[in-house]
Amino acid sequence: MRHAVVMAGGSGTRLWPLSRSGRPKQLLDILSGGVGGVVASGDGPPHSLLAEAFARLETVLPADRIWVCTAARYGAQVQAALPRLRPDRLVLEPVARDTANAVGLTAALVADVDPDAELAVVSADHVIRPVERFAAALTTAYDALAARPRSLVTLGIRPTAPATGFGYVQRGAPTGVPGVAEAASFREKPDRATAEAYLASGEYLWNSGMFVWRAATVLEALAEHLPASAEGLARVVAVPAGPQRDAVLAEVFPTLPRISVDYAVLEPAATEPGRVLVADLDVDWLDVGSWPALAQTLERAGEDAVSGLAVTVDSAGNIVFSDDPDHLVALVGVRGSVVVHTADVTMVCPVSDAERVKQLLAAVEERHGSRFS
Repeated sequence: MRHAVVMAGGSGTRLWPLSRSGRPKQLLDILSGGVGGVVASGDGPPHSLLAEAFARLETVLPADRIWVCTAARYGAQVQAALPRLRPDRLVLEPVARDTANAVGLTAALVADVDPDAELAVVSADHVIRPVERFAAALTTAYDALAARPRSLVTLGIRPTAPATGFGYVQRGAPTGVPGVAEAASFREKPDRATAEAYLASGEYLWNSGMFVWRAATVLEALAEHLPASAEGLARVVAVPAGPQRDAVLAEVFPTLPRISVDYAVLEPAATEPGRVLVADLDVDWLDVGSWPALAQTLERAGEDAVSGLAVTVDSAGNIVFSDDPDHLVALVGVRGSVVVHTADVTMVCPVSDAERVKQLLAAVEERHGSRFS
């Protein structure tokens, strides 16, 4: 049967001080009914990226075949945010050991209840519109497994600009499944000139970090290329679900080698011709990984992106965020700045330095410990 997992264990440090270690970005109610700037905004109560990712998968699968993998410390918050998530579909990592082990753990647990499971792996920090196109592309990716059961299918986003912050995947030979091609090559984040060439060629897609494969295939790949992880995960599922399995997981998981699923599974598989496929995903896609990205989901106040109680005069190109309904943020003559106010932190930085927020948080932790993280 077809299953899917939402990977929701990230800490979202580049959205500090809004995103904190105790409540990261994927659990914050920062989205409304639509996405301003990417597509027309719409009505609807505020909701989290995680809730949207779960609801998006429900357009393809029943809730009882949707899993969520997150850090153990977020388990209660995830359950509260997703009332339709079955408790036994919540995968809790005792510690972070990178994506190969998170995906491997989920694949092992899914295969334990459904040995023939086809498993989609999606992220909790993407905004994707329209949902109907996502559903169609995901269904197509599942269909590709029927034709090539040992394949690893990645979802590639049709690029709309020569972005230098994303990896790219090059389409190769057709597979016979409409919208799915063999992956000819993977490219790391390019410089501007290379990205422009990729866009002009029409051969390259943004690598979304979303995949579809059989759970057994992932476990086989780990056994071949990352045997320590495969052996450890096999120990976990060898015992019955419940406290005994939880104890083995707590013992084994911290010892697994830290590595990403791209390096552990996809790169070795890509050396086999025709093993890795790419499904074309033609959507408005936003990876909410920074303040400029989040700004695309916010309401516009003149030339500024604003959330919360704020007034701007003779200002432009700013990102203003306040989560305190009784605190006014007021700007005059300010250009190109990020201004974020929370109950215990106020942060100001140029939009051009927004990628350095992670560096700023490290400096804060060095001086104040974990008090503000």
